[in-house]
Amino acid sequence: MNLAEKILAAHSGKKIVTPGEFINARVDMVLSNDITAPIAINEFRRLGVSKVFDKNKIVMVADHFVPNKDILSAEQAKQMREFCKEYGVKFYDVGEMGIEHVLLPEQGFVLPGDVVIGADSHTCTYGAVGAFATGMGSTDVAVAMATGDIWMKVPPTIKFVYRGELGKWVGGKDLILYTIGNIGVDGALYAAMEFTGEAIDQLSMDGRFTMANMAIEAGGKAGLFHVDNKTQLYIKSRAKKNYLVYETDSDAEYEKVIEYDVTTIEPQVSMPHSPANAKAVGKVGSVKIDQAVIGSCTNGRIEDLRLAAQIFRRHKVKPGIRCIIIPGTQQVYLDALAEGLIEIFVKAGAAVSTPTCGPCLGGHMGVLAEGERCISTTNRNFVGRMGSAKSEVYLANPAVAAASAVTGKITHPDEVMK
Repeated sequence: MNLAEKILAAHSGKKIVTPGEFINARVDMVLSNDITAPIAINEFRRLGVSKVFDKNKIVMVADHFVPNKDILSAEQAKQMREFCKEYGVKFYDVGEMGIEHVLLPEQGFVLPGDVVIGADSHTCTYGAVGAFATGMGSTDVAVAMATGDIWMKVPPTIKFVYRGELGKWVGGKDLILYTIGNIGVDGALYAAMEFTGEAIDQLSMDGRFTMANMAIEAGGKAGLFHVDNKTQLYIKSRAKKNYLVYETDSDAEYEKVIEYDVTTIEPQVSMPHSPANAKAVGKVGSVKIDQAVIGSCTNGRIEDLRLAAQIFRRHKVKPGIRCIIIPGTQQVYLDALAEGLIEIFVKAGAAVSTPTCGPCLGGHMGVLAEGERCISTTNRNFVGRMGSAKSEVYLANPAVAAASAVTGKITHPDEVMK
């Protein structure tokens, strides 16, 4: 069996599972946020159960509309707060919270070999630590909170092999945008994406989180990485419980194997209105922007902020351009503060926000007006994703977003760092 099948077999009490097979699997972590948790809470109460299956395996995070932007979002957060207090569930609130998919790995809630479900499509992020993690609907999450079980079909696995050495300014965001550009937004539909190869070995944990995060943008059910020394070092000081590392068998079967030579890959930009509409930044042409956003569950980690700071140490945001920088968690914020990055951003003319999903989903903290263009380190650029249906979103890595904020148009970092 491959990595996904090994984990799912272990969690369903089977020696072997095969793609297409329906299983009941035990979960190690159940996650929801301030958009999806209220629905799950309502469905949970309809079940008529008196307690959750395990209060230590459920986490709720207020991150999409926090600090609350209006009365409705305040009511949603209040409902979560009261539920978590009633059932003893961990709740991350304003001042303690972060963007869920940055926060949970940082706090050691997701570990190698785990099965994790979340009422958020980007739950697949946790595959970076060798977990099988996937998004599900709020009703599925409600049942999982009550029973600790999920019902699902075992996905086929596509193996992606990245060979060669990464070029300057090229990281996890560029690899995943390039991959989605190659296979399309349905190229891995309901498949587990297994990322391997020497270029993957070179990637930091932050880069791996970025790639796993966007597996869903290729239609993937999950995105998984093998556990290596980098993973173990990341997990060692964070793990709150014991964990098991699963390895792919040498004779494991895959639906297909796709190989890439990364040596020729340049920083990527996904043009409106699809993550699959990716091209090298040098081939974008002259595209003026109104706003740059650096952050999100895709690129809101400390390495991402360091990358942006390389640009802003030497350059300021162009007058008339709005640049919004959002650390992924309070800890990332503190780390950036200690390293002097926040001062660099503010002196460069950027606005630094408390952790929030905010602008990514057109929620708040950077909503776009009609006709405006934004370059963003987020994961989706569908029509109306960040505001007006007549706005445009371009996806890129933090260095490209920062360089573009300096020039006022989509720019290769080399152009401003000569």
